[in-house]
Amino acid sequence: MPKRAVVFGNLGQLGVELTRELGERGYEVIGSDRAQLDITERELVEQHLAQADPQVVFNAVAYNQVDVAEQEPQLAFLVNALAVRNVALACRQVNAQLVHYSTDYVFDGTAGRPYTEADPTHPLGAYAVSKLAGELYAQAYLDGALIVRTSGLFGLAGLQTARGNFIELMLRLAESGKPIRVVEDHVASPTYAPLLAARSVDLVERDQHGVFHVGGGQPSSWFNFARLIFEAAGLQPELRPTSEREYRTPARRPKYSALSNAGIERLGLPKMPPLEDALRDYFAHRKNL
Repeated sequence: MPKRAVVFGNLGQLGVELTRELGERGYEVIGSDRAQLDITERELVEQHLAQADPQVVFNAVAYNQVDVAEQEPQLAFLVNALAVRNVALACRQVNAQLVHYSTDYVFDGTAGRPYTEADPTHPLGAYAVSKLAGELYAQAYLDGALIVRTSGLFGLAGLQTARGNFIELMLRLAESGKPIRVVEDHVASPTYAPLLAARSVDLVERDQHGVFHVGGGQPSSWFNFARLIFEAAGLQPELRPTSEREYRTPARRPKYSALSNAGIERLGLPKMPPLEDALRDYFAHRKNL
């Protein structure tokens, strides 16, 4: 009898890939998006999981408007923290494992090197605080919760989602013919959604719990990421580096928030490939769409 998995946020960049990956591995997948089920409603979440009776629940729902969260911190906290509490409580009732996704933004970016799971957290803004609170709620109510932190997610569902992703934003800007300015003094670990989904299911199938980092295969500034995107797309727009000083945003962001994958590598899981390889795969599949 196949295992049953619930995926909250199944139409997002990560949710789409989780649904595909789980299906390919023989799981029965029950997915929902916000239009079908609002996880900020505790009773609805409890009813849904009681009816589905899954072995594992993946929460790929997130409020990720980092700058807007400074004006509406309550909404960010409702989705990224209190809703996680709802899911965790419902998982406890049906004895399901929770896999919850968090972010590199729980760190302040001052270490100057990729962060490990053992590094202390220090969120810098409303979004980051709400995501860290979500981690704490999951761990408070569940002994076996699996927290997966990631960075700079991009997946093919970004072609359909309202906010898209960094790749699609760069391609739209290239069409304008105007110079494109991207910060070069902020470094992250851009992560390809299909690979994040695969490593997540790997962790579940190895009975792991606690906090794991799954980031892209190499640290990259956003300027370098943009350069690699245009190389992979065969485009040559005018790309100019800028800095945090010149490009101020409402929210503070960690300047170096790349994640170390040493934790998953110690388990024997495959290394995350170089960013160039992930981009080649992205554009190859993008053509088919």
